[in-house]
Amino acid sequence: MVSKTKRKPGKPAKKYSQAARLHDVIRILEARYGATVDELAEECCVTRRTVYRDLDAIRDAGYPLMSEPEADGQTLYRFITGFKKLPPITFSLEELMTLSLCRGQLGFLRGTPFQDDLDDIFGRIHSSLPPRSVAHLQRIAETASPKFQGERDYAAQKELLKELRRALLYQYRLDLSYTPARRATELYRFDPYTLLFYDGALYLGGYAHNREALRLFLVDRIENVTVLGERFEVPEGFSAGDLTGSAFGLIDEQQQTIKVRFDEEIGHLIRERVWHPSQTLIEEANGSLVLTFDAGGEKEILAWLYSYLPHVQVLEPESLKTLFYQGLRNGLLKE
Repeated sequence: MVSKTKRKPGKPAKKYSQAARLHDVIRILEARYGATVDELAEECCVTRRTVYRDLDAIRDAGYPLMSEPEADGQTLYRFITGFKKLPPITFSLEELMTLSLCRGQLGFLRGTPFQDDLDDIFGRIHSSLPPRSVAHLQRIAETASPKFQGERDYAAQKELLKELRRALLYQYRLDLSYTPARRATELYRFDPYTLLFYDGALYLGGYAHNREALRLFLVDRIENVTVLGERFEVPEGFSAGDLTGSAFGLIDEQQQTIKVRFDEEIGHLIRERVWHPSQTLIEEANGSLVLTFDAGGEKEILAWLYSYLPHVQVLEPESLKTLFYQGLRNGLLKE
């Protein structure tokens, strides 16, 4: 069972001036719809009393600070919509190129609210650039986009993704219905911790109360969500790696020692990447490579191995070797 921990009282304060801290608080409030006293105390590493003093100082300085009660009894502090007191964020041409390269890899977000946000962000950036620079950055992004590959279409789930985004941003608990492949729909009370992007797909990760464990849900198979009025806390020390464990991909099954031989013809493709944090790579006298690592997720490992046929041989474990050759035989026998 994954236990949820609350922020410990009396957390030591950060060693920086009030002016620097006020700057941080203002940036937090500007970057979001708002924040509670508990959230500000947690992020700035100060006490609630200090946060209240900082909010009073910000209000006294002329910032149009508003407070709104929420359903859970807490108060959300935010600035009046449209207020802008902070200096604009600027980027170098090199930084804009990096952003464009990253944007070019997110084509699978087409039709989602995240794509809308990206379009708005780049629209504001491009409005301050000469047309020639805009065209050049767009060419870079298009060049980086992989073509002729299967893409998921999330356009039909745009409203659902908006609700998930709201729950993630403000840490709202939710009810969701999920339909696994070839199984009946299941209902979950769920605390959403993060979204993972993997292999051109979106996964929602968090804590499932009725399973008392962390779970990953493929967004494509989420039928609907209801955002509840209650908030949750992400456990201290949580990381996305807790959702996947030692999995080769995302499926965290029992860990095994995998040993695979690759022929010399594709040795350069294997050397060029790190396939798993636990891997070891041995070069044999005939130029072939033996890759060994400890991981779970047989289906994902098999799909990866089949992509290197006929230059791959499974050595260990025996169960994976059997599945590998059984898959080959089944494929050959089908008409």
